[in-house]
Amino acid sequence: MASGGSFRTLRIAFLLILLFFVAGSTWLTKLRATDWDRPLWVVVYPVNGDGSVVSSAYISQLRADAFVSIEEFMRREAARYGVKLDQPVAVKLAPEVATLPPAPPRDGGVLGIMGWSLKMRYWAYRADTYDGPAPDIRMFVVYHDPATHDRLSHSFGLEKGLVGVVNAYAERKMTERNNVVIAHELLHTVGATDKYDPASNQPLYPDGYAEPQRQPRYPQEKAEIMGGRIPLTENEAEMPGNLKYAVIGTKTAGEIKWIGAE
Repeated sequence: MASGGSFRTLRIAFLLILLFFVAGSTWLTKLRATDWDRPLWVVVYPVNGDGSVVSSAYISQLRADAFVSIEEFMRREAARYGVKLDQPVAVKLAPEVATLPPAPPRDGGVLGIMGWSLKMRYWAYRADTYDGPAPDIRMFVVYHDPATHDRLSHSFGLEKGLVGVVNAYAERKMTERNNVVIAHELLHTVGATDKYDPASNQPLYPDGYAEPQRQPRYPQEKAEIMGGRIPLTENEAEMPGNLKYAVIGTKTAGEIKWIGAE
């Protein structure tokens, strides 16, 4: 028993030391990422999430211009907040990644989350297929056949590590809706927080609303990107079909350091 306890103590100590050094590196990287003095280099890595022929065919025809609306969204919203940068993000496309990202832990314990976070960042480093300048942010987009997947697992963006995993549909008509999710998770990596109720997926008032002062309040016409949906009534909301119907709200702009940016 004593031996087992000592091993667990050493394991925890090793993880804490490793996290200390990783945290220092992450802190410096995050500072650079939110200076907004140059475009952030965002690379999308497609992954066949279900091993299907449909997902494989979709990935084979995928081109970088499929993600242009993300660049346009970030450019438009940055300009609204006076960010003096013509292109806040440049989105590039990497070759397909052959392995799946590690799944988040089910128990949600502190040690489990710490270990998974390190594993995720190591996997992202090893899975990097991009032959170009090192990206500021890595977005792994895991595609699924919509005919066999009515619902997809939760996507996530990690501020620590500047890496995101987006579960998406391998269908051309879903490209722009996929981009809404990619933009949401991309903003997580640079410090934005969710602004919706996880139990109902309903945007939280006022920060999760594109126009919180609108009269009458409902229906809203656009979504606050971190609120995720367009509020139609107090208890109903729908996901925007594309980023033309999304904005970055004031609180989110502050979180990513656009308010007051030079």
